[in-house]
Amino acid sequence: MSFIYYVTQIQFECGAVRLLKQECERVGITRPLVVTDPGVKAAGILQKALDALPGLIVAVFDQTPSNPTETAVRAAAAMYKAQGCDGLIAVGGGSAIDCAKGVAIAATHEGPLTHYATIEGGSVRITERVAPIIAVPTTSGTGSEVARGAILIVDDHRKLGFHSWHLVPKTAICDPELTLGLPPKLTAATGMDAIAHCMETFMAPSFNPPADGIALDGLERAWAHIARATLNGSDVEARTNLMSASMQGAMAFQKGLGCVHSLSHSLGGVDPRLHHGTLNAMFLPAVVAFNAQAESVQKDKRLQRMAHAMGLGSASDIGEAIRDMNARLGLPTGLAEMGVSATQFDQIITGALADHCHKTNPRIATADEYRQMLELSL
Repeated sequence: MSFIYYVTQIQFECGAVRLLKQECERVGITRPLVVTDPGVKAAGILQKALDALPGLIVAVFDQTPSNPTETAVRAAAAMYKAQGCDGLIAVGGGSAIDCAKGVAIAATHEGPLTHYATIEGGSVRITERVAPIIAVPTTSGTGSEVARGAILIVDDHRKLGFHSWHLVPKTAICDPELTLGLPPKLTAATGMDAIAHCMETFMAPSFNPPADGIALDGLERAWAHIARATLNGSDVEARTNLMSASMQGAMAFQKGLGCVHSLSHSLGGVDPRLHHGTLNAMFLPAVVAFNAQAESVQKDKRLQRMAHAMGLGSASDIGEAIRDMNARLGLPTGLAEMGVSATQFDQIITGALADHCHKTNPRIATADEYRQMLELSL
């Protein structure tokens, strides 16, 4: 059976952050905990959000790490309870939003966070008791503001997914102006993350034509505007299209992702210093080549349709076009440049085989096939 669900309320326009108090009132949040990170605070974006909340008693947790951890979730959840908060406002990239989703669970549910991880059978244990979330993205990559999942590094160092429709933010406030100061390398890495989401969800085999259309349009927008947004941080049109593509990729998550994310989730757990979006950019060419042989991909001409959205002449051009785009954006040429070595492959493969994205790839990869993808991406 195909499950098709759309999704949450979205406020999308330049200056939309001004609607934050209005959305708190709509959702019923009167004492929010704002979850953010030091970079967002230093850039002045946190203050813009706080200025949009006049009259409310607001607590702030601003120590979200670049790859959110169970330790950070516990610290924020303790603040949530101590301050008597009744909802969460996530201001930041995917890390802050995912951290807030972890807090939404931890502050309202008993037991260790791993008890609620998807691969531990935890999705059904996440109930409507979760704290309500309003998400204000400041990057254009993860799309977590419209997604039911969060990716967190738990205490045993695994990078795990947590998925429940109860975790979808009650409102996504998408304000492209909040991304105007994003540094070029982070713009490139998060933009390639959005491209990976659009491509992987489009290739996923489950039947969901609305998600396919949303993902394909998102790919077209992101591919056409990522270089402009990276090279000129004040290009509002490019930033708007990239933010839309990020949102659209995540709206299609319900189809599932695939080997790109199985590998990047696993490797991100092995070495949390590595940026998730950059890892996705490294793995995309090898995974697209691997998926070219999938029956569902061939039947529906999915690579040809992606090539058309990217303005390419042939499906066979996709891998090289991605490598060329990575180079144009100043991203690494491969995993080796990021400090990854073949000695880590066994650990990466073990994690990839156990990842929640492994089984939604159009071809189910073996350990040897994952090794080949790693070698091609090195």
